[in-house]
Amino acid sequence: MTMKKVLLIAAAAMFSLAAIAQPKVIAHRGFHAKKGSCRNSIEALKQAQKMKLYGSECDINMTADGVIVVAHGYLHPDKIYRKGEDIPRLNIQKSTYAELQTIPLENGELMPTLEQYLEQLKKSNKTKLIIEIKNHATPAKETEIVQKTIEMVAKHGLNDMVEYIAFRPWICFELERLVPKGTPISYLNGDYDPTYVEGMGITGIDYKFTVLQKKPKWIKQCQKKGLTVNVWTVDKEEDLRWVIEQGVDYITTDDPVLATKLIKEMCK
Repeated sequence: MTMKKVLLIAAAAMFSLAAIAQPKVIAHRGFHAKKGSCRNSIEALKQAQKMKLYGSECDINMTADGVIVVAHGYLHPDKIYRKGEDIPRLNIQKSTYAELQTIPLENGELMPTLEQYLEQLKKSNKTKLIIEIKNHATPAKETEIVQKTIEMVAKHGLNDMVEYIAFRPWICFELERLVPKGTPISYLNGDYDPTYVEGMGITGIDYKFTVLQKKPKWIKQCQKKGLTVNVWTVDKEEDLRWVIEQGVDYITTDDPVLATKLIKEMCK
């Protein structure tokens, strides 16, 4: 074999390894699989920080008395976790903060406020907070929570440590209007193609795994337009391997340990 052929084979091997970019891992509602943790708890954020993950995702709602809390759905608790107990379920956006504090989370914590979450965020400069602003009843309410959130993040000096995601286009537009220039904002709903998202003026997509599985061309199309690609919520090994091979920028997962392991294995 000539030296030229050897060099060509080596170059091809190096290219194949480099062809898979290394995606960043985001813990879905924090790293909640650890003992003593649960989704959207302070402990879940702490555990994501201990792993030094790129990001820890959380969801925020605004209570009837204007307090921004970290919680996923409209109801608290999000699910009934203590079998046999008659636990009332409160509508977060129609309840006061004091009322919500009467029902603990699954790990015994009380529902955290965004303020408390930001205080914990400041304890590490490695893990970013990916804030999902949930849909609210009116555009006015959505503008209110966007404004309050941005002001709170700025007050804590965390503009560089926070990114935003949302299902509602209005929330994305308000974020784009109000956040510091360059702040990452991604659209979640999965119904807009890359060209439309580019026209929204935001920085990327954050689409469900099944959406990108059906339309994998959107991944490269977004990246060619300078948009980032996040995918949620990917937990199975075969699905993780697929999204890594597709070259997504971020993976949101309930199993950051497995995701990190596979990325190290496949993106050497």
